[in-house]
Order: sequence, then structure tokens, then C-alpha cells
Amino acid sequence: MKACGVIVEYNPFHNGHAYHIEQSKKQSGAECMIAIMSGPFLQRGEPAIIDKWHRAEAALHSGADLVLELPYIFAVEHSDFFSQGSVQTLAEMGVNAICFGSESGSIEGFNSAYEHLQEHSGIYDEVLRKHLNEGLSFPEASRLGYEVIKLPSDSIDLTQPNNILGYSYVKQIRAYTNNVEPMTIKRQNNHYHEETITGKVASATSIRKQLLTDNEMTTDVKEAIPSITQEMLNTYREKIGIWHDWELYFPFLQFKVLTMTEEDLRQIHGVDEGLEHRLKRTIKEATSFQEFMSELKTKRYTWTRLQRTLVHILIGTSKEDAGRMLRQPAPPYARILGMTDHGKRYLRHQKKAMDIPLITQPQQLDHPMLDLEERAAAAYYAVTDPKMKVERMKREFGPPIQV
Repeated sequence: MKACGVIVEYNPFHNGHAYHIEQSKKQSGAECMIAIMSGPFLQRGEPAIIDKWHRAEAALHSGADLVLELPYIFAVEHSDFFSQGSVQTLAEMGVNAICFGSESGSIEGFNSAYEHLQEHSGIYDEVLRKHLNEGLSFPEASRLGYEVIKLPSDSIDLTQPNNILGYSYVKQIRAYTNNVEPMTIKRQNNHYHEETITGKVASATSIRKQLLTDNEMTTDVKEAIPSITQEMLNTYREKIGIWHDWELYFPFLQFKVLTMTEEDLRQIHGVDEGLEHRLKRTIKEATSFQEFMSELKTKRYTWTRLQRTLVHILIGTSKEDAGRMLRQPAPPYARILGMTDHGKRYLRHQKKAMDIPLITQPQQLDHPMLDLEERAAAAYYAVTDPKMKVERMKREFGPPIQV
């Protein structure tokens, strides 16, 4: 059975995501669509607005046949590690293609960029290191590196966020396997970071912003998301009492930073180059997450990089643990969050050919990465009612959703 993989966050699942699944299936000719999705915390260092179970259910009702969980250590990482965990897990699941959305919409442009960067990697790396040492952020240092090596005219624009992620996917595919074909479709009508809903296809950023600002499901939001997402958002809010955002976690973060020593902070993944001093200094006076971030951000540290580091502080992700897990040559397992009947049929066929364990519940495998998943879940649900927290943590050890 031919399968196509998509790498997603669904925060929340919207009309553009439905289009992506539909077009990926059409372009790849796949009979089974497999989504690998971030769990409670996301690549930009944010808590998901609703939990992974409700997001997975929306996807399964909207064209996905299997939803896998991207382990936390890969999910809350820069594009190369995020891509590594996603691509390698999908390859182990036997997909024939991975299809991603991009500003480009042309896979030839990604291949051209890859070949050119491979040929000029020495110069690019030298320029990148030079500008990082000067205090520039990684995205800005990368942009200057691309200027020096002069990407060919038929290449992609590597200043655009989805092109950057897509390029990381192509790199990982080319490095890890010859059996997966990279494919891309053009994003529709909106920019990845667009903060205003402008039609039926809107960015997840704009949808979240409006939900959290208005504290309700407005007409604009309803038009931008499928009815199943409306149901999942409302169900979660009615049951749990919140939609998650960083402000809810700020008291916990403030407590942790204030009670940790600078040496403790230095051991946390992402706390580099003296950031521990700035963290201790700026959090004392902050009264909100936004205020804290505005004071913390510098030219060197992007908002996204800082948010990822703050998630690691909340969860206690050490440099030692992260380094060990990220250096693994292959993913240690694949965890199923949900499946359709069609997805179950694919699993019955594929699991016999897999080289890594396929699990449906974390207690089926003893692995440090799964211990970290439990800590991430505990941090995510820390902002909920105590009784609900107990219930949701039990759900973490439950079986996959079946629709």
C-alpha cells in the first residue's frame, strides 16, 4: 500500500491543512496518509492551543489515516533537528513520499538549492560561523551566508519560513534514505506568520491570535477552520476550561528561573553564551510573559529560540540529555496517536517490515525519550484544574484514538 507522509503541528487544524492533505494524496498517488505531529509543545517554543489528542482527532476526520507523535526532543527544536526526527520516523514507517507546503511550490527549486549548498558548504559554513560569532541570530547569519554563495536563479528563496523548513526536509531525506521522494505544494493565500484572518484559508497564527484575543469562536475563525476543528476547540474548552497560551505558564516559569541558580540554568538545553545572567536579571521585574520576552530578546536571540529555551527550563531538559537523544542515528520508536480503519490496515502490513518498535502506549517501551514525554505532558497540564490534570495525565498512557 503506497503511503505519503506529512509533517505537521495542526495548531489548530485549519482549511489550509485540509488542502495540504488532499493535494499531497493527489500528487503522491498515496492510498494512506500518515501525519507526524508535534505533541504538547511546538517547534516555535509554544504550548499547543489544545492537546494532541483533540488535534489528532481533527486530522483523522479530515483525511489523515494515521497520526504519529513527533517526540518532544525533536518537536521543540530548530529546523534541522525538527526535520531529522520527522523525516526519519516517516521513513521507518515506510512512506514512499513526504509532501510539505512551501512558498515556492516547486521541488526543483529545493533540489537546486541542495546541490548548490552541498557544493559550496565550506564557504557557507565559514560565513555562518563568522556572523554568529559577531552576535547575529542564526536566521540572519544564514541569510548572509546564502548571499555570499549566490544561490542559482532557479533555487528557492531561503528567507521564507516554509521554504526553510522544506529545505531541511529535503536535506534529511537525501541524507537518510533513497526510498522517499520529496514533494511540495504551494501555500495558499497567506503568509506563515500572518496575524490577521483574511479569508477561508488563514494562517494558524492568525486563528490562534483571534481565538485567544476574543476568547470565543468568531465568525472569521469559523470560516477558516473545518467544523471538526470547531468541535474539538469547543469540546476542549468546555471540558478543560482553557485554551493554552504562554501567559498561563508565566507564573511557573518565573518561579523556576527565580529558584534556580545560574549554574542550574547553565545545564539547561539552549541556555548558552551567558543567557543565564540575562534570564535571572530580567524575570525579576516582569509581570507578564510578553513583558518578560520584550526585555529578554536581543539581536542574537530570536523570539523563537528564546521560547524554545524557556520550554526546556519548564520541563528541565538538560544539555546532556538533549545531546544524547539528538545524536541517535535513528528514531528509537514510533508512537501512534490515532488511526482510521484504513490506517489500521496499513499498520498490519507495515509493522512486520519496521526496524524500530511501533508503540501505541508509552508503557510498552522503556526509553529516556518517553520519560521526557511524560515530563512535557506534566508541564503542559500544570495550568489546568488539579482533578483535570490527573485525568489528562492518565490519558497520556491510554490507547490511540480510532475513528
